[in-house]
Amino acid sequence: MQISPWTLSDLYLIAVGGLSPLDGFMDEGAYRSVVSDMTLPNGLPWSIPVVLPVADEESAKISVGQPLALYAPDGKLAAVVDVTDVFDRDRESEADAVFRTSDRAHPGVAAMYRMGGRCVAGPIRYVYDEDITGFPDDNLKPAETRAAFTDRGWETVVAFQTRNPIHRAHEYIQKCALEVVDGLLVHPLVGETKSDDIPADVRMECYHVLLDGYYPADRVMLSVLPAAMRYAGPREAIFHSIMRRNYGCSHFIVGRDHAGVGDYYGTYDAQKIFDEIDTDALGIEPMKFEHSFYCLRTKQMATPKTSPASMEERVFLSGTKVREMLSRGESPPEEFTRPEIAAILMKSYQARASAG
Repeated sequence: MQISPWTLSDLYLIAVGGLSPLDGFMDEGAYRSVVSDMTLPNGLPWSIPVVLPVADEESAKISVGQPLALYAPDGKLAAVVDVTDVFDRDRESEADAVFRTSDRAHPGVAAMYRMGGRCVAGPIRYVYDEDITGFPDDNLKPAETRAAFTDRGWETVVAFQTRNPIHRAHEYIQKCALEVVDGLLVHPLVGETKSDDIPADVRMECYHVLLDGYYPADRVMLSVLPAAMRYAGPREAIFHSIMRRNYGCSHFIVGRDHAGVGDYYGTYDAQKIFDEIDTDALGIEPMKFEHSFYCLRTKQMATPKTSPASMEERVFLSGTKVREMLSRGESPPEEFTRPEIAAILMKSYQARASAG
């Protein structure tokens, strides 16, 4: 069976340990436990099902106890699944529980419905030897990030998830976190995202320029996360933290509307959900930050906890606002992002506009 880039990302992360303790795609028992209770059958916190979807006509050819060959989008053999279960996916319940909506305009819900309605479960044997990220020099596996942290003497490491260029609000909360931990892992997601998100190659150029110019080299690392973006808001915040735990991080930054899209989630829902789970069993500590902004009164980045400014004196920042400005041909001001980053983004958007 040929698989999508989304499934290849999941397959790779299972193989390298990014989705530990999974050793393959979930069976029906694990799937239903995750959807309904946000735990694996053994009680460990887990928020998003990791399944191998197949179309009904394909599932008829698949038998429990038989191996299933999975081919990557380029046609090369990626892995073999030792099939232990074939089951129906309850997409309505999954949408309501995981995405908190059944609206098919939601990109995560839409993606789920584009996939097959049945699922195949079983442990995997991964054989694909191609880079799936596009950034082989910046793709460290969990064992490699853990080793790098040890080599640097970092006992506490905070991870930062992003699918946007890092703007001044991001930089502010990262550096606040760096005041209390040994190191920072900037861990951008470079798997499948929405078509209007800024392309990964542009973002990676921005990350390198920013980290080289504005961060202490001995306190920060950059590595990519080749995961698909679900846009599942609160549940995805937990999912992202689980993966960063597996990469060796002790802390995980959760800011405003983490992994959100549109108006489907409340501003701090992704922080509140951590109060609903056993964080000791989760194995990583969330670091919760309020919505930061550029303060026109103090002339610096701040949050409501640190600034006396009125709402009119606060310049709020977001990836969405930056994209809107760029689409209008406007360069983001320095209150939004560093000038070098603004120049990279403007160049990219102008090239895309010229290409139609």
